[in-house]
Amino acid sequence: MGTGNGRLRIGVDIGGTFTDIVVSDATGKISTKKVLSNVEDFAAGIVDGVRALMSEEGLDITDAEEVVHATTVATNAVLESKGAVTGLITTQCFRDVLEFRRVRVPELYNLDYVKPPPLVPRRLRFEVCERLGADGSVRVPLEEESVRAAGERLKRAGVQAVAICLLHAYANPAHETRVAEIVRSMLSPNVFVSCSHEILPEMREYERTSTTVVNAYLGPLMRRYLAALRERLVSIGVRARLSVMQSNGSRMGVAAATEKPAYLVESGPAAGVIAAARIAGAAGLANVIALDIGGTTAKVAIVEDGVPTKTGEYEVGGGINLSSRLVKGAGYAIKLPFIDVSEIGAGGGSHVWFDAGGLLKVGPTSAGASPGPVCYGRGGSRATLTDALATLGYLDAGSLVGGELKIDAAAARAAIEAQLAEPMGISANEAAFGAFRVAIANLVRAVKSVSTNRGRDPRDYTLVAFGGNGPLLAASIAGELSMSRVLVPPSSGVLSAVGLLVADHAHEFVQGMHGSITDLAPLRVARTYLEVEARAVEALLAEGVARGDIEVTRRADLRYVGQAFELTVPAGDGNDPDLPAIAAAFHDEHLRTYGHCAKREPVEVVALRVIASVHERSRAERIAVAGRTPRPRVESRVAYFGPQHGLASARVLGRAEAGAGRIAGPAIFEEYDSTILVPPGAYAELDARGNVAIFPGSLS
Repeated sequence: MGTGNGRLRIGVDIGGTFTDIVVSDATGKISTKKVLSNVEDFAAGIVDGVRALMSEEGLDITDAEEVVHATTVATNAVLESKGAVTGLITTQCFRDVLEFRRVRVPELYNLDYVKPPPLVPRRLRFEVCERLGADGSVRVPLEEESVRAAGERLKRAGVQAVAICLLHAYANPAHETRVAEIVRSMLSPNVFVSCSHEILPEMREYERTSTTVVNAYLGPLMRRYLAALRERLVSIGVRARLSVMQSNGSRMGVAAATEKPAYLVESGPAAGVIAAARIAGAAGLANVIALDIGGTTAKVAIVEDGVPTKTGEYEVGGGINLSSRLVKGAGYAIKLPFIDVSEIGAGGGSHVWFDAGGLLKVGPTSAGASPGPVCYGRGGSRATLTDALATLGYLDAGSLVGGELKIDAAAARAAIEAQLAEPMGISANEAAFGAFRVAIANLVRAVKSVSTNRGRDPRDYTLVAFGGNGPLLAASIAGELSMSRVLVPPSSGVLSAVGLLVADHAHEFVQGMHGSITDLAPLRVARTYLEVEARAVEALLAEGVARGDIEVTRRADLRYVGQAFELTVPAGDGNDPDLPAIAAAFHDEHLRTYGHCAKREPVEVVALRVIASVHERSRAERIAVAGRTPRPRVESRVAYFGPQHGLASARVLGRAEAGAGRIAGPAIFEEYDSTILVPPGAYAELDARGNVAIFPGSLS
């Protein structure tokens, strides 16, 4: 049992199929647990998993000092339209900004495409009489009677949340602040109120309005969820502080997360990318592509010079997200910092089916945790990618999740036979391999979206594979892209939960500032940076961070005059900003991102950013990602590797058995939380840090 000294840290990552739990002690040693997600009550599933892991490892649950959580609750609420009844108060004549959106159509040639309905219906959108100029000057004073009229109608409508977004409030928040005061005085204290100048003090009316609305829409739900989670944890003796992962790859306290739930969208994928970057860096790899394939989705992100690429544009609720600046308009805009993750509906639970033209498809619909794939024996009847993998012989019937998740290979084969093989007139093995190849093609497209499509050659990067299914599919994906190496970290199946424990504690604040970089006064820029920095530092201090541990990073959003969108570049750390150097950094980034730059064109500033953080580099270095290493039940297994190789005997081994030698494919590494496939023509080696490095061939 523990000593009661509060040295345990717990990471909890909820996925669509599994909930992953990791506990780290003071030395960095970790213990892991993987349980099926409780889609009816996520908090109950977390508590049950934490309690079970602590009991299995003989740990004192009262020793926990921090719980770091990543959740899909916010994302799912938007996808499933289960957020709060939300009202919007905006400037006169701007009631329909959410309807107008941007002139972006994700399906260019679909004349029948219907945009998703606004999260706030028109009957709950109200205008108030006021107007500010772009410089923050008052053109029309706030007419408070119009605010009270809007408040009365919101009260009668029984709204649970209110978003307040007035024109140019980023330049002068006075009107928004007063509107919020009046609304709060009129409505129940339980009504969640969100102001745009607190969430996104930047120009662009649609994005600012949409982001504020998403924040309000999620506010009541996330407040209840996080309160319930804290209460459940306390009920089993966990009185540790609760932190939540942000979409930008850092964590923040639960109080801030409750007020800014829009920052939590896509928090789980961000954690995995952070872990991949840290582990790759420790292995001497600065440029990698992180590939996270779970039971429901696959996520891909690129890491360059040890830093994950970020974006300030994201859409939630748009189905497939390829993080493309050209493929937009399908979801609800959130203009906040995100780790740039491309996500597609291709996971182990993805359904395998035929479209109207008879083409074989994999995903995007998924069997999820309930009922799950056919081979789980939990009521699933539609064939999935996992059923195809079981049919091919890649999965062991009794080794997944330490034997707690049994695989019925016969049931999987029967489903593949009836639903795929018979309609195509081929064998079950051929049908299953066809599904496998379709899934690989989908995933290759996702990898290209963050590499080839952005001027990066994937052959210059190492593919870091994790998630329950990433290590199974990664070598084949890398082979298709001619990538030379795949790295599979220890505890790869729960790596996103590991990432929660090594993520920095940080807050990012932004302030809109518009003007030519040659005309802006350096003193004004410096003063604004100091003001934003003070807010960011104060946010960390409020969460118990020591001032001496805080590091501050300054960045700036710039664009060429006449451009619609900007790029974010470093802005130095000194009190005297070097504006020409910042402009030069922008030219370089523009060349890197788009393949060209125009150094003679004028550059303008759009916004200034400050990141105040407490880095966890030392903690990351102490994390011993060892995980569970069960011994395989058999030494070899016959599996099917396509028409070229057919049925072949694959060596089956555990990571610890790999030793220092070269393992030639076909080979299968069986672990507690994932399965690693080394196909024919490839080979694997174990490095000094316990990573399995695969040097791929091809399955074609």
